[in-house]
Formats: sequence, C-alpha cells, structure tokens
Amino acid sequence: MDRFSSMSIFVKAVELGSFSAAADALNMSPQLVGKHVQFLEQHLGVRLLNRTTRRQHLTEIGSQFYERSRNILAEVEAAEALAAETRAVPRGKLKVNAPVTFGINALAPKLPKYLGAHPEVSIDLSLSNRLVDLIDEGYDVVFRIGELADSGLIARRLAPYRLVICAAPSYLRSRGVPLKPNDLQGHDCLIFSHTMLRTHWDFEGPGGNVSVPISGRLMVDNGEALLQAALAGQGIILQPFELVRSSLEAGTLLPILPEYSVPTRPLHILHAPDRRITPKLRSFLDFVSAEFGSHGSS
Repeated sequence: MDRFSSMSIFVKAVELGSFSAAADALNMSPQLVGKHVQFLEQHLGVRLLNRTTRRQHLTEIGSQFYERSRNILAEVEAAEALAAETRAVPRGKLKVNAPVTFGINALAPKLPKYLGAHPEVSIDLSLSNRLVDLIDEGYDVVFRIGELADSGLIARRLAPYRLVICAAPSYLRSRGVPLKPNDLQGHDCLIFSHTMLRTHWDFEGPGGNVSVPISGRLMVDNGEALLQAALAGQGIILQPFELVRSSLEAGTLLPILPEYSVPTRPLHILHAPDRRITPKLRSFLDFVSAEFGSHGSS
C-alpha cells in the first residue's frame, strides 16, 4: 500500500469519527479503510487507534501522528495549488510603482511586450520619486533604486542602474572640459534633488574612489527637466544612461571624464511577502527579470 494514501485515509477516518463515514466520503469499503490504518500501524510498529464495535479513539501516539499527517497533507495540497497557479492564465490588474526616469525611459518602452504576451492583464503604472508604501498604498510591485532598507518586503535584484556624466558642446566650449572629478567644483552642475546626488558625485578612477562636492544654480526633482537644461547648455548632468542615450548618440550631449566611471546603483523590484504568488504577479516578475536582470539574481 502507498503510505501517503494510507495517511490520507487515516486522517479522514479520524476527522469523520469512524471507518464507515470515511469509507462513504472516499467511496470505498470500511474494510479497505481498516486495512490502510492497519498498514500504517504495522509500518510504524505502534497502535494509532483503539477501536470497539461502537466507537474509536486515538492513542497518544495516534494523536501526534494525526497532527503531523494533517500538516503534511496540507503542505502537499498547498504545493499542488501553487503548481496549478503557475499553469493558470495571468489575469487582472497589476498596480506598479517606479521612479520617474526609470519608468519613462526603461520600463514603459518594455510594457507593450509584456501586455502583448498577457492579454488578460492590465497595468496601472504610477511614476514617483518618493518612497511609496507598497502595502498601505496597494501596489503589487515597486521598483527601487539604491540601497534597500529592511522593509520586510521580498526583493529581486536586477541589473545595476548605470549613470553617465555629460554636457552639451556649447557648455564645454564656454566653460572648458573638466579633466578630473575635482574640476567639477568650478563648474555648474545640474542637480537632481533626490538621493545623495544633490550634494556629492562619486567616481572610480585610476587613483581609486573620489567623492566630489558639487554645486549649481539649478536643482530639479525630475531627470527629464534636467536633460532639457543640459541640452540648452546650462551645465553638467549626471543621470541614467537610458535618459541621455539618444542625446549622446546624436552628439547633442558629450560624455566627459572618460577615464573615470560613475559607480552603478542597485536596482530591485519588490513585492509583499505573501506565501502564494498570483499568476499575474509571477508573470510580471519573470518578465522584469528577463528584461532587466541580465546582471542580477533573485
């Protein structure tokens, strides 16, 4: 006999109070129910049930075995349900939050591909540079750039976020080209008002790490606005590669400090620590990992 089947039948007999009631529920004879229980007792070498013609009750070890068996069966049922969910068709609305520049220039261009692959899913995308509360504000997932605080959320690491320093040719003609990071202290820097980028820019170069205090006459909380200022020759910009890529390709912005690299920043997608993940959430997490996680890991 199969031990797992015998455990199932034993649990049913205990819960329903008799072999005959279990037999009716399982569509088998009371004798077969009894044989399964006897098989377990013989296998374990202990008596699980004390039985008379009119009643049955668990032995001490039988009570413990019943509790363990019930838990095991519940875990198996949960595992099977999880497997069934992975086969289910993703459907419903996903509420997503992302930082503005990443959302506009990296995430949004990829979403048609996801929506095309999952026609029964809709996305409500909110772009904000503030730190939203995933639970209280009802988001399914949020993207975070930078080091994570201990929030209790489940985080999946994506490829690091790359920043680029550049300026318009007109600005460099009028103010000169900085040759080393410390030269930036004599330049107008276009300041992003979120994170430490508003006070210091960090570089890695031949002599090691350099942290340079920066200043400028324009501070904005939006990368797209800073890009327009940089294109107008107002100063030097340090922003994500996705934001400035087309301008670099067109030559309307020029990279500077080529011997120095800007440290990348961690990028994660976070979701609530629910025990079971819905098909729509799982499909989106897998899609994001495929599109943005080539250098990251779960």
